[in-house]
Amino acid sequence: MSNQKVVAITGASNGMGKAALELFAQQGWIVYGGARHVDNIPTGTNTHALYLDVTDDQSIVAFGQTILDEQHRIDVLINNAGYGENGPVEDTPMTHIRRQFDTNFFGAVALTQFFLPTMRAQHAGRVVNISSVGGDIYSPLGAYYHASKAALQQWSDTLDLEVEPFGIRSVVVQPGGTQSSWGSVARANIQKNLKPDTAYQSLVTFMTGVLDDDAPGMGASAQDLAQLFYRAATDVKPKQRYFNNFRDHLTVITARALPGIFRWSIKRSIDRAK
Repeated sequence: MSNQKVVAITGASNGMGKAALELFAQQGWIVYGGARHVDNIPTGTNTHALYLDVTDDQSIVAFGQTILDEQHRIDVLINNAGYGENGPVEDTPMTHIRRQFDTNFFGAVALTQFFLPTMRAQHAGRVVNISSVGGDIYSPLGAYYHASKAALQQWSDTLDLEVEPFGIRSVVVQPGGTQSSWGSVARANIQKNLKPDTAYQSLVTFMTGVLDDDAPGMGASAQDLAQLFYRAATDVKPKQRYFNNFRDHLTVITARALPGIFRWSIKRSIDRAK
């Protein structure tokens, strides 16, 4: 049996998931990337592309079982698949809200449950959950995205307490602004989730500017975040939270420790945009 370590990465067809797949492969890992757009996942030495829809239980089992059948082990699971189902709380359809949680939260839960028995048998393993600073902060039209990421973080912390005695750790990565298509997807979803007679057009105008992929603060590259994923997966003494820079960490600290000031800063930004 090979001594190479095995990592499974969801959402590996673009952005930071794709960059992480390439980095782990360069470091000599056996990498399995999963995504719906499987043709966009790089393949080559040490890399395998598998179809994965994290909202489908059968797809999750097929993905996980293929890895175990071929490698007989799993060292790291990186739950990276996710997107922003942005829109007003009042307007967003329940079907879209459920899809947001299925993708950002329940998919990670199902994959982790699948791999945990193997990790326990190995008495080793790590689950790296890709959240966001949005798991601790909030902004208009992002309620369901923020809620899904907050759920992922609370779940990860609880999981970590439960599995640490088995040699397994569960950690959270919280990116801030990134150079990716995330903002354009979120903007498109805002438009999709608006009722024709929406009462929230002023907030739509404001958030369209905030979520611009070229807006200030969208600075971390996919490669920057791939390095962060790698640290979270390999640190001998893992931290509960990983941030790309101090600014991202400070944003979370402020939101948690000074909620009144954080809310005031958001309202002030909205008022200035009017």
